[in-house]
Parts: sequence; C-alpha cells; structure tokens
Amino acid sequence: MSNLSLLAPVAIGVGVAAFANRNRTRTAAGPRSVRIDPSYGDPELAALRKAAAGWDWAAAEAILRPCRERGDHARLTWLVNSIDDIGGEFLLTLPEQHPDNPLALTVAGARHVAWAWEARTGARASQVSQEMFRVFHDRLRTAETHLYAAIEADPESATPWCFLTTTSRGLQHGHEVTRRRFDAGVRRAPHHVALHASLLQQICLKWSGSHEQMHDFARQSLAQAPPGSAMGMLTATAHLEHWLDLPKGEDAAYIRRADVRAELTAAAAASVLHPAFAPSESPCAALNSFAMAFWLTGDRATAGELFRRIGDRPTSLPWGYAGNSGQVFAAARQECKKRK
Repeated sequence: MSNLSLLAPVAIGVGVAAFANRNRTRTAAGPRSVRIDPSYGDPELAALRKAAAGWDWAAAEAILRPCRERGDHARLTWLVNSIDDIGGEFLLTLPEQHPDNPLALTVAGARHVAWAWEARTGARASQVSQEMFRVFHDRLRTAETHLYAAIEADPESATPWCFLTTTSRGLQHGHEVTRRRFDAGVRRAPHHVALHASLLQQICLKWSGSHEQMHDFARQSLAQAPPGSAMGMLTATAHLEHWLDLPKGEDAAYIRRADVRAELTAAAAASVLHPAFAPSESPCAALNSFAMAFWLTGDRATAGELFRRIGDRPTSLPWGYAGNSGQVFAAARQECKKRK
C-alpha cells in the first residue's frame, strides 16, 4: 500500500495487478523508464527511510515527533505511510520495545496494514486463496490492536484513524464503521487529505459503493477545503477510478467527456494550480494524479505543466493502472512535450 496515497493511499484496492496487466493504454517505445524514488526527493523522508531500514528507532522518532508536536497530522501520516514497505522485523516488533509510545504503535500498525496487503496481493478476490485471506485478516486485526493502543496513548492524533479506515475496509466492517472512523479522524484534522482519500476508496464501486457516491464525496470534500488544498486530488482519483472500471473504448470516451474535463479543470484550479498549493506532506501524489487524468483527457498543455512540476518524481499509482509505472509516466511525459 505504500506511498500513494496518498495518500493512497489511498489506492489499495482489488485488482490493481490485474488492471496493470491489461495495458489500458499503448505507450510507444522510446523514453527510458523513470525510476520510482520512494523518497520523492524529500530529504526528511529519505532520512526516515534510512533510519527505519537501519533499525534506528531513536533517529526515526526524532523525525516523526516534531510533526506530531506541531499538529501536522498530514505530514505525519505521509511519513509513516512512506516507510510501511520496509520489511524485516523492526517495524513489526516496535510495540514490544515501546508499548506506551504512540508513534511506535502507529508505525507498527501501519506496517501491519501493508504487510497484510502483501499477503493478500492485488489480485481479485476470486483469485485469493482462503489461506491468504486468513493471513490478511490476522495481520489487519493485529494492526487494529496497535492503532487503537496508539489512540489510547495519544487521543488527539488523527494518523491512527487514517490507517483504521483502511483496516476497516480490508476486514469488511462495512461503510458505517469506516465512516465512524473517518469522522473520528476528521474531528482531529478536518482537512486531512489522506483520510479523505481512504474513505473515497471505501465508497467507490469496487468496495461496494458507487460511482455517484464517490464523485459526490470528492466534490463535497473539495468544496469544504481551503484554497490550494491537495483535496482536489480526490476529484482526479475519482475520475481515474471511474475510467478504470469501464471496458476498453468506453473508458476513453468517459474520460474525454466535456463535463469530466471541466470538473478536472476546476478542481486543478482550486488545488494543484492554485497559488496557495503547498501541502506539508508532499505535492507528488496530487500532481501525478492530475497529470495522468489530464493526459488521458487529451489536455496535453495542462498535463505538460504538471509534468514540469513533477520532474523525476512519479508515484507508483495511478501510473501503474496503465502498465509499468515508470514506463507509462515517461511515455506520457514525452507525448505531452511533443504536443504542447
């Protein structure tokens, strides 16, 4: 589940691998694939990943704690989410060494969530064995234990609630339970983008919601957010989810519709293209989501501007929805440069 998500986190869902293999878009041979940098050029995240990989909790906590102390829930969630792919026993066993430390408990909970999805894989439910589901659910339940312990130790933190919306989805607690967890997080951080992105996944069609619910939630969330908020990313994500769900042919017709393009344009103007856009977590998730959406709509000029701002910092998703992330990103960027 790492890194997207956006704020992605947001984009943990059924069938990611299957969709990637469908080669939804054709990319001509030419540009070299762009490597996905797990730190996205962020020095603080790079230092955190180094500390986590080196099993140095003191160094990791020294980076995380200031975020919590200043109440930057968005950056704290992003940093924690960005080390959940680091394997080994270190992150999993943090609660044994630091049972009363809410940051250690949160990190361990987040790692268990990612570890659970590693066991489940991105395959469709029909292709996941009963044993894989058993391991998946066991790890999610352990994650919930650590995350609720983190909340008990630090009741005002929004970060554990963000990961609890993901565990709720995986354990199939239902929309009502996930919504209550979302509401608990929002009370602590009203404009927490990753938290909103997680609920968006719960109410999308592939998780027993609907396209209408998903789009309505994205619109409401952006309308309530301050100017320049990364919340506009939800609009791009919703349209990409809708596009992804349609058969080939219908998908391109949908994403190029005038009303879809107009909504994407308005959302970008209120978020990634707004002068106030400066998310504390990272701009990469929102920029990449809009870049892919505008590329698919055929708006090469807007996509080109977003590619310029992204530089060599692609995110695994949403580009992975169309094939190899680095290759699709590189091909799309070259195409937009040629057709400005």
